[in-house]
Amino acid sequence: MHAALWISKSGLDAQQTDIATISNNLANASTVGYKKSRAVFEDLLYQNINQPGGRSSQNTELPAGLMLGAGTKVVATQKEFTQGNMLTTENSLDMMVEGDGFFEILMPDGNIAYTRNGQFMLDEQGQIVTPGSGYLLQPTITIPQDAQSITISSEGEVSVRQIGQAENTVIGQLTISNFINPQGLEPMGQNLYTETGVSGTPIQGNPGLNGLGSIRQGALETSNVNVTEELVNLIESQRVYEMNSKVISAVDQMMSFVTQQL
Repeated sequence: MHAALWISKSGLDAQQTDIATISNNLANASTVGYKKSRAVFEDLLYQNINQPGGRSSQNTELPAGLMLGAGTKVVATQKEFTQGNMLTTENSLDMMVEGDGFFEILMPDGNIAYTRNGQFMLDEQGQIVTPGSGYLLQPTITIPQDAQSITISSEGEVSVRQIGQAENTVIGQLTISNFINPQGLEPMGQNLYTETGVSGTPIQGNPGLNGLGSIRQGALETSNVNVTEELVNLIESQRVYEMNSKVISAVDQMMSFVTQQL
C-alpha cells in the first residue's frame, strides 16, 4: 500500500477533529463564560532511511538524512482562558469575575466544580444556585425572604437591605479559586470544570486579593469566541481537508495507471 494513502488518511482524521472543535466553539459563541478550544497537532513517527550525520564514506558524513513522515494526529484540545467581554444586565444575582478565578459550585456527590458563568438564581430556600441544575454556589449564601435588595461588593461581600432597616446587613462572603494550570481543568459540560492532577490544587481566596479577580455585580462574562477568527480557521481546515483528499485521489490514479499498464 502506498504510504501517501495512510499519511493523507491521518490528515483527514486530524482535520475532522479540528473542524469538530471549531464547530463547538461556534455553537457556544453565545454561552456565558465559555472558553474557546483549539486543536493541538503533532507529526507522527518518522521512518529513518538515512540518519543525518551517518557515514557516507570513511572520511565524510551525510549532511542531511532521508526521513519519511507518517502523517499527523491531534494530541490535545487546549482551552484558552482569556477574558471575555462584559455584558451589563443589572440583575443583582448576575456576577462576573474580572480577572483570574472561578466560582465554586457544590456538586450532588459532594465534590467541588468550578465555573466562569456567573448567572445565578435563588432556590425555594433562598440559596444562590446555578440556573440550569440548581447546584449550590459555595460558600452557601441564603438570601432572607424580606430582602429588598442584594449588594455584592468587588471583594465578594454579600449584603442585603431588609424591610424596616436603614443599613445593609452582611450575610456572607464569596470566595473564588484559581489554578496554576487552568488549561489542565477537565470540562464536564454545564459550564463546569473539575480539578485534575495537572491543573494543580485550587488556590482559594477572597476576590480582589492575592492576584484573584474581583467581582462585578450586574454583569456577565461573554464567551471569548471570536466568530470571525473561527470562520477563518474553518475555511483553512476545510481547504487542508480537501488537499488531503486530493492526494488520495492522485495516488489512486497513479496506482490505477500502473495496474492498467503492467
